[in-house]
Amino acid sequence: MADARVIFYKPLALAASVGGGLLAGAVFNQLWKRIGTSDRKPDPQDLSQRTRDVLVAAAVQGLIFGIVKAGVDRATASGFKKVTHVSPE
Repeated sequence: MADARVIFYKPLALAASVGGGLLAGAVFNQLWKRIGTSDRKPDPQDLSQRTRDVLVAAAVQGLIFGIVKAGVDRATASGFKKVTHVSPE
């Protein structure tokens, strides 16, 4: 029976990952509006943008995505275990 419960974890984790990606994007956009030189994230292919701005934006975006992904994955696994008493591993 535990295997059937773990099968249900995959779609739950996928939905949580999509939601986490949307959340990370929204957090980054709000943060970049505050710390960036413009309201929009610099496009790496736009050579009129400063290299420093492009690299800082990429680093901040990666940091936020990594933190949100780890938090969402952890919360999803923890919630699944609380409900089913089975680890999703």
